[in-house]
Amino acid sequence: MKYPRSIPALAIVTAMAVPAAQAEIPIDMVAGSDISFEGLVQTDANWFQNDVVDLNGNGTNGDNSEFELRRAELVLKGKGPGYVDWVVGYDAKADKFLDTNVRYRFNGDSNHYLQVGQFKQPNSLEELSSTRNNDFISKAAVTNTYAVARRLGVGYSYGNGPFSITASWFGRELTRDLAHGNGWGVRGTWAPINDKGHLLHFGLAYARYDTATDEYRLRARPDADLATVRLVDSGNLSDTGKVGTGSFEALWVNGPFKLQGEYYNSKVGRSNGHSDYTTSGYYLGALWNVTGETWGYKGGVVTTSAPAEPGRGMWQLGVRYDSLDLDDGAVKGGEMNAWTLGANYYWRSNYKVSLNYVMVNSERRGISDDPNILEARLQFHW
Repeated sequence: MKYPRSIPALAIVTAMAVPAAQAEIPIDMVAGSDISFEGLVQTDANWFQNDVVDLNGNGTNGDNSEFELRRAELVLKGKGPGYVDWVVGYDAKADKFLDTNVRYRFNGDSNHYLQVGQFKQPNSLEELSSTRNNDFISKAAVTNTYAVARRLGVGYSYGNGPFSITASWFGRELTRDLAHGNGWGVRGTWAPINDKGHLLHFGLAYARYDTATDEYRLRARPDADLATVRLVDSGNLSDTGKVGTGSFEALWVNGPFKLQGEYYNSKVGRSNGHSDYTTSGYYLGALWNVTGETWGYKGGVVTTSAPAEPGRGMWQLGVRYDSLDLDDGAVKGGEMNAWTLGANYYWRSNYKVSLNYVMVNSERRGISDDPNILEARLQFHW
C-alpha cells in the first residue's frame, strides 16, 4: 500500500498533540478480560552518500534521500479471565498482523506459559527486544538476515531465577504471502548476575525450518531500512531443503552502560550435487545512558527504563559494529561491515527521537562499495 508524503508529518503532528500518558489505554472489561489499547507510530528519514550503487534507486523522494512512515502499529490486549491473556496486533503501514495469540500463564506466572498463535520465535536477543526501544534505528544486518521473527505456532516458556528455556513449533506468518516454512526453535538463557543495575546474560538459540520451495536467498540492506538496494546478496539458490541457524548472545549491564552482542552461523542444505551453503555474522554494540538510567531484565530479555525525570527526558549515546559474510564456495554473496554511531532521546513516557550515522564497507565479486548514511526517526507510542 502506498501512502502520501503528508502522512508521516501528519502522524507526528497528531502524536505531539496528544498529552503524555501511560503506555497503554484501558478500554473496558469484557467477559472477564481487561482490554487495553496500545500503538506505535514511527517515521524515518534516510540521506545517502552513495559510493558505487544508488542505494535508493527505486525511491520516490529524491536522488539521495528517502522519507517514509516506517510503522503504524495498533494493538489490542486482554488480561483474563483467570490466567489467560491475549493480544491482537496489526501494522497498518506494512499491512500485516503482528503478535496475535493467546497465552496461558501457569499459576499466573508471566515467566511460565503456553502460547498459541503468532508470536516472535525463540531466537535472537535483538529481535525479541521491543521495537520501540531498539538501540539503533536499523537492527544489525545479521539480525535482519538470520532471525526468525513472528510465525504461527505453539510455544512453551519457563523461567526460574537466572535461567529460562523457550521452545516452539511454527509454520508460516499469519498474513498470507509472507514468510513460510514449517520448523522449530529453542532458546536457553542464563544470567549469573541479575541485580538492579548489574546484569550478565548469556544465551544460546537454534532454529531449523523448511525453505518451503526449492529456492532460497540471503541478502541484506546496509543497516538502512529505507534503502532499496542490497549490497550483499546470495542470489536465488536452487535445490534447497532445510535451514539451520544457531546463535550465541551475551549482554552486560553496569549502571548506565550496556554491552550487547550476538553471533550467528547458518547452514542451508542443498541437493543434486550442490554443496551446502554456510554463512555467518555478528554484531557488538555499546550504549550509555547519559542521564544515568539503567536497564531491567525479564524472561531472558533486557528492558529499557523510562526517563528518571520525565520532563528532562533520557539521553542515550551508542556505537555498534556489525559484520556479515555471505561468501561460501561457489556462492559469492559478498561481505559487509558497518559502524553505526547513534543518539536517542526519550521525552516523558511516549516520545523518542533518534539520529544515526552509518559507515559501510562492502565487497561483492571483487567490487567494493563503501557508502555512508544519515538516519533520523521520530516516534510516538502509547
